Order: sequence, then C-alpha cells, then structure tokens
Amino acid sequence: MTTHLPPNQTLDTDSSAQESPMPNNVLKHDEPDNQAMIDEDTDALDHDDLLEEDSDIDDEIDDSDIEDDVPVAGQAVPVVVDMTHIVTEDESGLRIDKVASQVFSDFSRVQVQGWITDGSLLYNGSVQRPKVRVKANDVLHLSTTLQQHSEDQPENIDIDVVYEDDDVLVINKPVGMVVHPGAGNQTGTLVNALLYHYPQQHHLPRAGLVHRIDKDTSGLLLIGKTKPAQMALMEQLKDKSVYRHYQCVVAGDAASLLRHRRIDAPIGRHRTQRTKMTVMTAGREAVTHLLNVTPLNENYCLLDVGLETGRTHQIRVHLSHVTYPLVGDRVYGGRRQLRSGLTEAQRQAISNFPRQALHAYTLGFVHPTTGEDIEVTTPLPEDMQQLIAVLSDGYDDEYDK
Repeated sequence: MTTHLPPNQTLDTDSSAQESPMPNNVLKHDEPDNQAMIDEDTDALDHDDLLEEDSDIDDEIDDSDIEDDVPVAGQAVPVVVDMTHIVTEDESGLRIDKVASQVFSDFSRVQVQGWITDGSLLYNGSVQRPKVRVKANDVLHLSTTLQQHSEDQPENIDIDVVYEDDDVLVINKPVGMVVHPGAGNQTGTLVNALLYHYPQQHHLPRAGLVHRIDKDTSGLLLIGKTKPAQMALMEQLKDKSVYRHYQCVVAGDAASLLRHRRIDAPIGRHRTQRTKMTVMTAGREAVTHLLNVTPLNENYCLLDVGLETGRTHQIRVHLSHVTYPLVGDRVYGGRRQLRSGLTEAQRQAISNFPRQALHAYTLGFVHPTTGEDIEVTTPLPEDMQQLIAVLSDGYDDEYDK
C-alpha cells in the first residue's frame, strides 16, 4: 500500500514486543509488513443490527440467509436465463439432470429437473427425460425467465469494480453508501446497484454479498456471483482463509499505541444505548492487532489493523477503549480526538472530518473455483489522503532533524 508518507516513519510492530503468535492459517503476503495477517472471524447480523439506520457493521452473511427459495416479498422482477453447455469427456455417461445440476449450479436440482421436464432445458435441441445419459459434445441449452420476488429493486448507481470473473466480484464501496436496504435505507444501497448491473444476482440471498461494512467506512467488499461461490466464500470467512487489512487514522502517539498492539477485550451491546457497543466482561471475545503504526506527527498515527475476531464496531470500540479513538468517530471518539500541539489547520481538519477515518484496503481469498490465491488492494480514499497530508505537514522535516 503506497501513501504519501516517508517510508522510514513506519514502525513494524512485529519487532516491538514479545507476544504469542497470531493465527497463521491465512494467505501469505510478499511484503514483510503484511505477514501473518489476521482476517475477521465475523459475526452474523443480529436483529438489532437490522434495525439500525446507520449500522456500523463488518460481518459475514448468516448461513440462515441462504435458502433454496428466496422469500416472496414485494414486486416480481423478471430475470432472463439463457445458458448453453457442451458436454465434456469427463461428463460422458452421466444423467442429464446430474450434468445440468453441476453446470447450472446457480439453481437447485429441483429447479433443473423441472426445466428438463417442461422443455426449458433442451438436450441436443429436444426435450428428454432426466435419466437419459449424455455423450461428449452433446449440447444442453437452458432458456427460461425467472420471476424473482424481492422488495429490493435495481437502481442505476455507479459501482467501482476492482476484480471480477465468472464467480467472484470485488467492489470498492465509497463512503456514504449503505450496503443493504434496511430501516430508513430502502434505496440507494449497494444491493440496489448490484441488482441493476448484475440482474442475475436477484436469485442470490443478499444479492451475493458475503460480508458487509458500515456506510461511513470505505473499502473492499466480496460478492459471490453464483450460489456455490457465495457459500464457499462465506465458509472461508469462518475458517480464516479470507483476510482483510484496514487502515485508520487515530489520535495517539506511536510509542503509546505500540504498547497496545494486541487488544484483547470482550465486546457486547451497550445496555442502554442499543446502537452502541462497549467493552464488557459479559461480552463476546474480541481481539484486535495493530500490525503497523506510522506516526503522522507526535500525537496522530496511521494504523494497519488486523482482526482476530469480528465483532460489531470492533476496531472503533477497542481503540476508543485504550483511549486512542479514530479521527472523525463521533460515537466513540468525542473530544479525545483533539490532542495538543495541533496547528489551526490540523485542528480544523480533525474537527471537520465527517466520518470515522477507516478504510478496508486489502482483501485476500482463495478462489472458490480455481483454488488460486487472490489478493485485491485499493488506495486510501481522497478524504483520508488529505487528512493524512494535513496531519503530517511539517513532521517530515522535524523527523529528519
């Protein structure tokens, strides 16, 4: 990841103290600063999260969302399916329904068998029984229109695609975009945009989303384009073969932050303020790792953060708990964001920063079809780059003295 900061100011936390090693069952990185990256062992979205209009979540989609039949609600949306498959040598001798279920894997076996029977799925141009055995170079052609019911409607909203193939999509979500429609946000979401640009995502739960991030957090989101891909990627989140790097700007000096490079403090929902999380003995286990600390000036730093667990608001809660909150965090930061020694320009930049300075900039996963290790990165958004430039203004010269 490249920023405008002098490279000699980056402090590698791996050499700063002795502590138990972090989990190593994640993809390896070529750069030393990125080794032993921790991914999020993420939580499912609970009922309270669904009710939050401005929910700050970074979690996986619950397995219970994945069903053979999407619940019927709202207006019917027609989705045209037109797919052709030529039988391979390896598939020769198998039944039509078995081959079709394997190659048209977006759909359930019951759906495929029904299409074979009603003529939507043709074998060499004609209707055949499901148990007929296929031969190499035979042609299966599926042509049908799905009446998918959903209350989430497509909208022509631009999305920034940073990786795409037949199975997987990775997008860079901008600040201010809600991921999924919910209370107070029925339109203008990423799901609405996905349904417009990728209409076949209608038949996938949550339009193929694998995890989610808050509307005021920018960065990378992983999406399955088929049901098997979505399921496989969700499983990877659980077994930690998906990893994500986050960068954030915090109020705190480097030496103090390095003393907290492993924050182990359970997190639970606040007893009286239900949209907030807090450190509490009765909470769920939560562990955050500060992988790299880059001083911007004497009292502010850019952090590279990895999560051993993935609780709601975890990065924000943990850093606030150790008294070094994210810049722009109105919920967990408060006046502690303003430290001594600031110029007027720096003070204004911090006071006026409109959101938590948090960005998911690296995403790594095992491709669900090829097994290849994939890593995608995206630069810090403009607002965070400008904040960093203001906070580090003049510090380069001071540091070099």
